[in-house]
Amino acid sequence: MLHRTSASPERLGPGAPKNIHDSDGSSSSSHQGLKSTAKWASSLENLLEDPEGVMRFREFLKKEFSEENVLFWLACEDFKKLEDKKQMQEKAKEIYMTFLSNKASSQVNVEGQSRLSEKILEEPHPLMFQKLQDQIFNLMKYDSYSRFLKSDLFLKHKRTEEEEEESPDAQTAAKRASRIYNT
Repeated sequence: MLHRTSASPERLGPGAPKNIHDSDGSSSSSHQGLKSTAKWASSLENLLEDPEGVMRFREFLKKEFSEENVLFWLACEDFKKLEDKKQMQEKAKEIYMTFLSNKASSQVNVEGQSRLSEKILEEPHPLMFQKLQDQIFNLMKYDSYSRFLKSDLFLKHKRTEEEEEESPDAQTAAKRASRIYNT
């Protein structure tokens, strides 16, 4: 139904942030010729698959004081990939302490978070945070994401892309590329 995509650095490839708290990583979009802003505007899933999109969205959410939502979503995506039980227990506890406990430093607002503390002590499984992750995804999709697409940050990035596309250097490179591939 939702977003079975992953925005972790391993899946995103070179240039992606190595850690969900590292916003220095950047990468150009390679979605078959679509400009990154067009790709981001097509769906939240596409935005979360693009390292630069994640970085820009985080920047926007930081200004709105809700960056914890995307950080939680990314942490859950990373958690789902773990196979080692000990690593799963450690990551589950980290996610709980960072995002879900009453004393969490970056608490997300989701229903059912109090029931999770017992589950963490039991057998963790890759989808134990799925319902909470879905709540946060929907919150971002229907709230923050639509505002992001109207934000100065997004519109400025879109204008920059359009200006680069219209520049003489870009046009020359595009003509050169079309000649190479059409011969």
